[in-house]
Amino acid sequence: MVWSDDNSQQLEATTHFRKLISTIHNPQIDHVIQSGVVPRFVEFLFRDDFPQLQYEAAWILTNVAGGTSVNTKVVIDHGAVPILVKLLSSPSDDVREQAAWTLGNVAGDSPSCRDLVLSHGALIPLLSQLNEQAKLSMLRIATLALSNFCRGKPPPPFEQVRQALPTLRRLIFSNDEEVVTEACWALSYLSKYGSNDEIQAVIEAGICDRLVELLLRPSPSVLTPALQTVGNFIKVDDMQTQAIINHGLLPFLLSLLIQNHKESIKKDACWIISNIVVGNRERIQAVIKAGLIAPLVNLLQNAELAIKKEAAWALRNATSDGTHEQIKYLVSHGCIKPLCDLLVCPDPKIVSVCLDGLENFLKVGEAEKSFCNTGDVNLYAQMIDDVEGLEKIENLQSHDNNEIYEKAVKILETYWLEDVDETLPLGHRKLDPNLKRKIVHYYSLATPWRARVRLESYFGGSGLDRLEKSWEWWNHVNLPIPILDFSHIFSPIGSASRLTKRAFFGLKP
Repeated sequence: MVWSDDNSQQLEATTHFRKLISTIHNPQIDHVIQSGVVPRFVEFLFRDDFPQLQYEAAWILTNVAGGTSVNTKVVIDHGAVPILVKLLSSPSDDVREQAAWTLGNVAGDSPSCRDLVLSHGALIPLLSQLNEQAKLSMLRIATLALSNFCRGKPPPPFEQVRQALPTLRRLIFSNDEEVVTEACWALSYLSKYGSNDEIQAVIEAGICDRLVELLLRPSPSVLTPALQTVGNFIKVDDMQTQAIINHGLLPFLLSLLIQNHKESIKKDACWIISNIVVGNRERIQAVIKAGLIAPLVNLLQNAELAIKKEAAWALRNATSDGTHEQIKYLVSHGCIKPLCDLLVCPDPKIVSVCLDGLENFLKVGEAEKSFCNTGDVNLYAQMIDDVEGLEKIENLQSHDNNEIYEKAVKILETYWLEDVDETLPLGHRKLDPNLKRKIVHYYSLATPWRARVRLESYFGGSGLDRLEKSWEWWNHVNLPIPILDFSHIFSPIGSASRLTKRAFFGLKP
């Protein structure tokens, strides 16, 4: 009947297919496509004299376009996009609404489909649907379509979509959560990949105050895109970062950190803070003044791993650019232990981030020692040792990641070598200076003739082979009876090619 020339039969058949394709649990999209009727439904879109038929046909195409990419291509290949754009100006509210929905589904499939829809001039007539007299259903559908027009990587040409900014500004003040959510997603997409000038244009649309207000919304559906948009503003440059801070951002971030929000919200809040504190001591001080450090440390200690990672970045960035007093403030709020605990994280990048933060603490501790503020002790080195951080750093010398290995060795040689030298037996102090620098740590054992040292060895092979080849090194040690007890040699940790190994040297008196 769908091929009939009779209007009533056309409508009856089209309605039948629409019901078939709209079944929630088993939509028959492929069945409809394989029956060869899609071109006929595209024809029905031209029936301005029969808006009910246009509406039913557009509904079918909405669901086909909402399927797989192959399904969407069927709608495109049969020439539906241009006529759907035209239908955005239909006198029928229902037809305009369904046309907007279909175009939104096509644009949401991929950047190439999005660009095709935009190339047919869909944006302006879509924006015209988002007026103050529009029904709520139209507002929701058209805002979702607009969000899809802005979505994707690569992004759409900014000059093409920037004309949507005034409309988006109005939509984020809507009383309807769905409309606000999709408008925030559109702003997030527009600011995610844009240049500084493009992001500045989004900021200048006058949306910052409202975005910050939306951070108090309890709903994650609104919070997530609003927070990501704010984060996109902050990651660009100092001017844009300061602009959003000036709108009162920091107290809102505090509420996100301490209230009961889902993991992704807290993660994004920590991410934003990590970008706020980069390279700017005034902003670090603002973060401190806003009371954000204590909840950051709490999350670093107790939250899920994804949140811990972002909190670690935030504290690391603060230590990299903070003043001595600011870094001492971080230590006073318990930053050291959770950073040390995270050194066993399976993510090498986060381990490296934690090492950076700890090294920055150690630098300040060394400065405090040189100022005679802590006697002859690097207080922060002692604190790291007290929370078993030193042992974790030592273990990182056998890490598979070369950057982590090198950072660990550097930290140990810089901040613990002096203590090692003072505790070594007399014979060890007579080592050639170049060789003595290779000793990283020393442990006293039960008898005066036994010592365990960690060496930086240039010899490969097993522990036994390496020890035999290192006899030249051993001869530099001025001990009475340098006889090796090979029964106490352990295999090296990690692969044999690593520079830093652990062995047990047993000396027989």
